[in-house]
Amino acid sequence: MVITFELGVEDLADTRFALSPLNETVLSLRVLREPGLSALHLPWRRSVLRSLGELDGFDAGLLLSLVAERRTVPDFLTPRPEGFAPTFEEELAVVRRTAPAVVRRDLLDTHLPDPPPEPLRTALDRAGDTAVRRLRDALCELLRRYWEIAVRPEWPGMRMLLEADMTYRARRLALGGARLLFADMHPSLRWHRGVLHIADMIGRHHVLASGRGLLLLPSVFAHKPAPPLSPDGAPTLAYPCRGVATLWSRPPVVEAPALTALVGAAKARLLTMLDEPLATVELARRLRVTPSAVSQHLRVLHANGLVARARDGRQVLYRRTSLGGRLAGGGGGGGREQAGGGAGE
Repeated sequence: MVITFELGVEDLADTRFALSPLNETVLSLRVLREPGLSALHLPWRRSVLRSLGELDGFDAGLLLSLVAERRTVPDFLTPRPEGFAPTFEEELAVVRRTAPAVVRRDLLDTHLPDPPPEPLRTALDRAGDTAVRRLRDALCELLRRYWEIAVRPEWPGMRMLLEADMTYRARRLALGGARLLFADMHPSLRWHRGVLHIADMIGRHHVLASGRGLLLLPSVFAHKPAPPLSPDGAPTLAYPCRGVATLWSRPPVVEAPALTALVGAAKARLLTMLDEPLATVELARRLRVTPSAVSQHLRVLHANGLVARARDGRQVLYRRTSLGGRLAGGGGGGGREQAGGGAGE
């Protein structure tokens, strides 16, 4: 099954990125339900299940019933962000205003060809809208509590990872247009003659953007491209973010006492990480500190010839020099050094 988005010149001009904490919260339910979906998220999953087990009156069965056997989730729970980075509360307010008819349709469509599971069936089987409104509001409250426990504590680190991915993708778009943008986003995506093909989908439909543009949502919890189930909305695509493997890992431990004694633990840790070019924001995310703190250490390392820096589009990338590599025990700096340069932090 293939879903296609047909994009005109104006749609490509209106292609943009956005962050959606609600989208991440809803997609994370798939990982919570199926531990085999992504081994990368198992540390997060274990921690969340432990925390949820300590909550009184939390209906985990109702929450997980939102994920169908085929791993689809209801469209009304992942509304298209209007701005770049709405808050979770702003997005949840949109969901709370969803008409009962849309809630009923999306929940039924999510579970097709199977009937909805028991936690949803009672409300959906009733003829009136009152029961569906109550179900909608109950789901919103569950999602709010779940967000507070499962996603909000990790959101700062997740956001830095998502923004780093957007920077990378935006540069790809600037250098090679849509073809280069989608080339390494996921094997299921293919750009051909103004049409974005999304393979390995549940359904099959063709969406004309018709001047509405394309919205791209990098996602920590999406294991493959995730367009809306319904063909009626504007083209929106959540896609797997780069670097997720580093999200739940602990900062590297410096094992060279001499290096630590020479430059300090923080700078030594940075040197061990810089065997590949990395931006300040990505280093800060991995170390779970502020970018300004990382910048201060990088300035000192750069001034002493231990790291080189070079501008890549709108960001500055840092990498060990050969001297820095010898001190870190890596043997080299990975290419031509650029110890000078006029790039800022």
